[in-house]
Amino acid sequence: MSGYPHPPPGSGYGSAPPGQPYGVPSQGQPYGAPPQGQPYGAPPQGQHQHQTAQPYGAPSAPYGVPSSAPYGAPAAPYGASYAPDKPYNPDKPYNPDKPHKNQGGGGGYPAPAPGYGSPFAALVPSVFPPGTDPNVIACFQLADQDGSGFIDDKEMQRALSSYNQSFSLRTVHLLMYLFTQTNTRKIGPKEFASLFYSLQSWRGVFERFDRDRSGFIDANELRDALLSLGFAVSPVVLELLVSKFDKTGGKKRAIEYDNFIECCLTVKGLTEKFKEKDKAYTGMGTFSYEEFMLTVLPFLIA
Repeated sequence: MSGYPHPPPGSGYGSAPPGQPYGVPSQGQPYGAPPQGQPYGAPPQGQHQHQTAQPYGAPSAPYGVPSSAPYGAPAAPYGASYAPDKPYNPDKPYNPDKPHKNQGGGGGYPAPAPGYGSPFAALVPSVFPPGTDPNVIACFQLADQDGSGFIDDKEMQRALSSYNQSFSLRTVHLLMYLFTQTNTRKIGPKEFASLFYSLQSWRGVFERFDRDRSGFIDANELRDALLSLGFAVSPVVLELLVSKFDKTGGKKRAIEYDNFIECCLTVKGLTEKFKEKDKAYTGMGTFSYEEFMLTVLPFLIA
C-alpha cells in the first residue's frame, strides 16, 4: 500500500511458512481419516488392545476426579487434583478451601501452566530493532508524547490512523495483545515495529483478494487470503469466521478491512497457541483446563 515503509529484507512478515499450510491434512488422507492401515475406531498403534472395557452402565467417576478416587467422592474444584489424605468419609466432606499438602496455595488451584503467564503481566521495555524504517520510528515517537517508551491503545489508534488505518478499539486491543502477549494495553518500540510491518503485509493481502475492489471480501476470498498467510481452515470454521466478522448484519456475507484484520489476529493467535502443543504437526494437541482458558479468554476480553 502506498505510504507504508517496507519491512526489513528477509523478515517474512505475513508470508506463509514454507511447505504445507498449517491445518491441511496429509496428502491422500481426508480430514478425520485414521492413519493408513489402521481400521477406523481401532486404538492407536502401540496401544494394548486387550484392555478390559468398562461394563455398560457402570458409573463413571465424577467429572474432574481421578479414577483412583472412590465412587461417590465429591469432585475437587475443576482444574485441581482430588487427593484427600484419607479414604473418603461422608462425615468429613472434602473442603476445597483447604489445599491438600501436595498442592500449592490459592485454594487448591494449580500453578500457572508453563508458557502461559498472566496476560496482565507488565510489559518489558524495548527498543526499535536495527534497520527499522525512520518513518515507523517517527510515527511511534509522535504518539509517545510523554516520552515514556510506551503508547497506549488510544495513542496507537491515532498513530495508525495517520497511515489511513481506521481501526476499532477492539481491533487495536487484539493487535496489542498478539504482539505483546499481555493485556496491559500498552506497546513498546520493538513490538510496534513488528505490528506495523505485519499490518502492511495484511493490507496487501486484503487488497489482492478483494478482486472486485468492493472494500469487502467474501467467504471464498477469505479462505484464499488465509491460505496465503499459511492457515488452512475447514469450511465449517470458515463459515463461523464469516458469521463472526461480518458486520453488515448478514446482508453481504463478507467482511471489510478492519474486521479482516481482527479475523487474521484471531486465527493467527489461536493457531500459534495450538502449535505450541502440536510440535509434530499432527493436528492434535493436549491442553490442561487452565491452558485452554488462557488461550481463549484473551481473545474474548480484548
